[in-house]
Amino acid sequence: MQDGRGGASRRQVMGGALGLAAAATGGTAAAQGAPTAPPPARAADAPILKTIPRTGESVPAIGLGTYQTFDLLPGMPRDHLQEVVRQAWEGGARVFDTSPLYGASEVNVGAFKAALGLDRGMFITNKIWSTGEFLGDDSHARRSMEQSQLRLWREKIDAFQCHSLVNVDVVVPLLKAWKKEGRIRYVGATHHEPAYFGILADWVEKGDLDLVQVHYSILERRAEERVLPAAQAKGTAVLVNMPLEKARLMKLVEGQPLPDFAAEFGARSWAQFFLKWVIAHPAITCAIPATANPAHAADNMGALYGPLPDAGMRERMRRHVEGLPGFADLPKVPWYPGKSYPGLIARARNELKARG
Repeated sequence: MQDGRGGASRRQVMGGALGLAAAATGGTAAAQGAPTAPPPARAADAPILKTIPRTGESVPAIGLGTYQTFDLLPGMPRDHLQEVVRQAWEGGARVFDTSPLYGASEVNVGAFKAALGLDRGMFITNKIWSTGEFLGDDSHARRSMEQSQLRLWREKIDAFQCHSLVNVDVVVPLLKAWKKEGRIRYVGATHHEPAYFGILADWVEKGDLDLVQVHYSILERRAEERVLPAAQAKGTAVLVNMPLEKARLMKLVEGQPLPDFAAEFGARSWAQFFLKWVIAHPAITCAIPATANPAHAADNMGALYGPLPDAGMRERMRRHVEGLPGFADLPKVPWYPGKSYPGLIARARNELKARG
């Protein structure tokens, strides 16, 4: 039986996983700035953990992103998003990524964290998108951090990243100062557009970043040219955005059978196939797929268990996917095909179009 993700059904994939303890209020980690609480053990195997090179701290290799998927208009039903967080947490996710730029996403992460009692051990990666009133002004960035603390209800945020390298020459030194002051734990920078990967790699090579967030998938592999080698050389952790290409990879494999060789590395759905391909790269610390669907969140977390493909198997996976009809045209496909997220971002874009 297959679901809309082109692999095993939600019920087949998860089996009895919903009976697992979530460790939502347990563990020994302090709520603020302590090492990440371990995910719950599963019956057959342990979760795949990756190490943050600068500190030796371990985090699960699959987390949760929130761009667009967690953006809603005020007052809209959001119980399904709380269930996404629950499913991700119970499946082993500890890294949750958000940004003030993501509409209501930051507010929702904070609300669900509180409602589910998940502050202990949740590793929050947030962002700063700020230009200031004038060259060198950091007042906007400071206000943004204070707003994020209120929205997420956290005094210390685990990681702050310079969002899309905006005002990076001011923001990264500011983040380093915040880290020295004990306000954050890790300094990072992000980008999802390959045209900026060279600049992102420059910052990694400078050695100023504890972590870097980059677009990387079986479709988009240009991070392999400089960003990933630089991260390995400099001991920089790597978070991966768009590992499923904003649902475009799932659209590509709709109706396609999962290849038999996927069983060799424990992938039971196409989502797990793609996610395991990403996190098997030795430079990758954590992939953060985004979803608004609780079943998909649970399915994604299945990639956190079982063996990972080796280099030869990753090449076989790549060749198989590249041979599927429509692969070459995938970059032209709009993000989130067939989906819509009617939040603050969508409303603002629609208003802008109406003025034009």
